[in-house]
Amino acid sequence: MQLLFTSLGFLSGRRPGWLRRLGAALLPVLVLLGAHLSAGAQTSQTHLPPPSVQEGPIRFGILPLGGVFESRNDWEPLLADLARTLNRPVSVLSVTSYDALDQAIKRNQVDMAFLSGRMALDAVTLRGMTVVAQVTRHDGLPGYRSLLLVRKGGAVTTLEGVLTQPERWRLARGESKSVSGFIVPQLQLFMPNGIAMETRFKSEFVGTHQATALAVANGEADVATNNTADFERFTLQFPSEAERLIIVWQSDLIPHAQIVMRREYSPEFQKKVQTFLAGYGRTPGPRGEPERAVLKSLHDLAGFVPADNASLLPAAKLAHQLARQSAMNAQWVNEEARTARLAKVDAEFAHQSAALRGNAP
Repeated sequence: MQLLFTSLGFLSGRRPGWLRRLGAALLPVLVLLGAHLSAGAQTSQTHLPPPSVQEGPIRFGILPLGGVFESRNDWEPLLADLARTLNRPVSVLSVTSYDALDQAIKRNQVDMAFLSGRMALDAVTLRGMTVVAQVTRHDGLPGYRSLLLVRKGGAVTTLEGVLTQPERWRLARGESKSVSGFIVPQLQLFMPNGIAMETRFKSEFVGTHQATALAVANGEADVATNNTADFERFTLQFPSEAERLIIVWQSDLIPHAQIVMRREYSPEFQKKVQTFLAGYGRTPGPRGEPERAVLKSLHDLAGFVPADNASLLPAAKLAHQLARQSAMNAQWVNEEARTARLAKVDAEFAHQSAALRGNAP
C-alpha cells in the first residue's frame, strides 16, 4: 500500500520530537498499516466512493519531501486549523512517491494538494485542479535552488570529477517529476555536458531528497541531487550526516511550490480556502506565534500568498525546455522527424501557456 490517510477532524496535536525521529524507521510499518482514522476509529478507505465536494472530508495530498510519517506530522496542525475554519474535516494523504500522489489525484482521491512545479502543472493541465496559493519563505527569495551533493573524502569530491566520468559513480536522484531532484539538474547541468542522468551513471537510486542525501552521507551513493530548502531541513535533522556532505553545484532559482484544489469546488469555497492560507501566521503578536511555529516546521515557510494558474508558467517553461533539449539530443531517422517533433513541443507549450494565463483558444 502506497497511501497513508489520517483524518484530522477538528483536533490534532504535534507528535513528540523523539517520535518524529522515528519516521524513517517506522515507514514500512506505516505504509503497511495506512488507514483512515475518523472520530478515534479506524475505517478502510480502499473501497469507499469519493466524497462529493459538498460533503465529506477534504482530502489533502502531500509531496513526499521527507518520510511519510514526517510529512503527515508536519502538516497536521495547519490542516486541523483549516478544518476548524471551514467547519469540515480534512484528511491527510501522505505517500511514498511522486507517482503515488499523481495516481491518487488521477483516481479522484485528492481534493487539495501541496505540489511543486511539474506535479502542480500536471494537476492543473491534466487532472482538473486549480492553483489557489503559493508558499513563501523567510529568506525572501522567490524560489529555491537544486543542488548536487558529494561526500567529503569520497571517491569523487568535485563537480569536474562527476561530469568527466559519470559512468564511475552511483547516482541518487529524485523522481522524474521532481523539479529540483531531476528536471532542473538534467536541464541545467547534465544535458549541457552531454550526460543523460538515467543512462550514464554506474547505477542510480531514486528517492526523496532526504533519502538521496542519506545515501551519499552513508556511502551508498557517490553523488546526489537535492535542493536548498530540503538540505537546510536535512542539516537540522541529521547534523552528523550533513557534515559529511559537500555542495558542488547550485541551479538557478526554482519557483516555490503551490497549493492546488479541485475545480469542482465553488469559487466562494476556493476563496475561503485561499483567504485562510494567505492569513495563516500573519496575526501580529503572541496570538500568531502558534501558527508561525507550524509554518516554520514546514520547511521554514513564512506563509502563503494568493496565486492562480499563471504562477505555473515558470514550471511550464522548464518542462518545455527539457522536452526540447531531449528532442534535440535524441536519435531520429532524419532531420525532418526532429523538426516535426520540435514543432509539436513548441505548439504544446504555446497552448499550455495560454491555458495557464486563462486565454486558451
